[in-house]
Amino acid sequence: MVVSNRGPVTFDFAPDGSPVARRAGGGLATAIGNAIVGTDTVWIAASLSEADRQVAGEGLIESEGFRLHLLNIEPGLFAPFYNTIANGTLWFLHHGLFDAGRRPRFDRRFHDAWSAFREVNDLFTRAIADEAPEGALVLVHDYHLSLVGSSLAAVRPDLNSVHFHHTPFCGPNALAMLPDAIAGELMLGLAGFDACGFQSPRWAQAFESCAKSVLGTSPATFVAPVAVDADDLAGTVVSATCRDALDELNEQVGPRNLIVRVDRIELSKNLLRGFLAFDDLIETHPEWRERVVFAAFVYPSREGLLEYQAYRLEVEGLVRRINDRWRTPTWEPILYDPSDNYPRSIAALCRYDVLLVNPIRDGLNLVAKEGPLVNQRNGVVALSREAGVWDELGGAALEVNPFDVAGTSDVLHAALSMGPADRERHAGSLRQRASARTPNDWYLEQIHALDDHEPGGDRS
Repeated sequence: MVVSNRGPVTFDFAPDGSPVARRAGGGLATAIGNAIVGTDTVWIAASLSEADRQVAGEGLIESEGFRLHLLNIEPGLFAPFYNTIANGTLWFLHHGLFDAGRRPRFDRRFHDAWSAFREVNDLFTRAIADEAPEGALVLVHDYHLSLVGSSLAAVRPDLNSVHFHHTPFCGPNALAMLPDAIAGELMLGLAGFDACGFQSPRWAQAFESCAKSVLGTSPATFVAPVAVDADDLAGTVVSATCRDALDELNEQVGPRNLIVRVDRIELSKNLLRGFLAFDDLIETHPEWRERVVFAAFVYPSREGLLEYQAYRLEVEGLVRRINDRWRTPTWEPILYDPSDNYPRSIAALCRYDVLLVNPIRDGLNLVAKEGPLVNQRNGVVALSREAGVWDELGGAALEVNPFDVAGTSDVLHAALSMGPADRERHAGSLRQRASARTPNDWYLEQIHALDDHEPGGDRS
């Protein structure tokens, strides 16, 4: 059984009002989906659209090769679960995004929202307990469902349960921001799983430190970074939509060098400092004026949170100011595309000379792996050491301190100045590292995390 907030299939309404299925995007659906399509695995997820909710009333659904159980969660319950706690608190906590002078503020509204978070986790627990056969393996994904482990162990001790955290995990000092009872509940929930998996040893170690500081002991952990589905990626590259997008991009850029970023407009992705570094590059290295374009393929995220609305406006304003400062009649320094256009983003990864991946903190960052696998120009990757994927690519990618704007500008200059032989070696090493693992490897590592564990054992 696979359990997550967002499922591998989503539903929309056709013109005649009937629900129509489509394969969902996102790393989880891609990474684990192909391993379980056509099997008897049941995937439990929340209904996220009106069409989802209509279909959910039909019970177990078979669609796009998946067996789905969609939970109908009342919008008034889902909103505080998702926006206030998952996105507005735990995401900020694990990514180090809180401005401690102002936030967090754990008022009565927050405590009410935590009750909703607990209730939604309990709904998932009940669905698993009702659906799972004796001794089943249950793979629960991401921080939204951190409380499922302890409640599931209480009602179904026969089950084997694994939790995989796609984000970073905060350290004890950050965890101490939470009210004591809630920090304890969070860690007990995760400790209830038979094993907890992470993208990087850094995040596993941070989790273990938190568990020891709160619980006095640490549950079993494992590290298994998500891998790219190279075949799925290659299929997109050769699609007519992607080829047309690449032709359009080549026409826009011409013979110039191209810096690319592909991201959500997300505080942790560090867009502002990336654009400021490009501005510094153009100012301090005038030889690059009219010779390089920065193409940013970004799309809005978590628009239900005021912080994200404000961040998007700040990003867009900065891009306008930089373009106003440097543009010429024949050169637009920044090509800014805020549409969620996956084939166009992949086309950009085919074309880059430099790929900038500079998150403040990131659980992994699949773009840093996808880029080298599809790039056609021996492109250089400038990578934040704070991304989980640094563990795999750090020996080949150029290191970026995400907070150092001048330093990032220097790295961009070094990347653009790299000679053909060095670029070829760099790109070859990145391709080798990015293709070393497959999604099936990742899936099997979650299963084998329980090889030495008996269900119903010590989960304290």
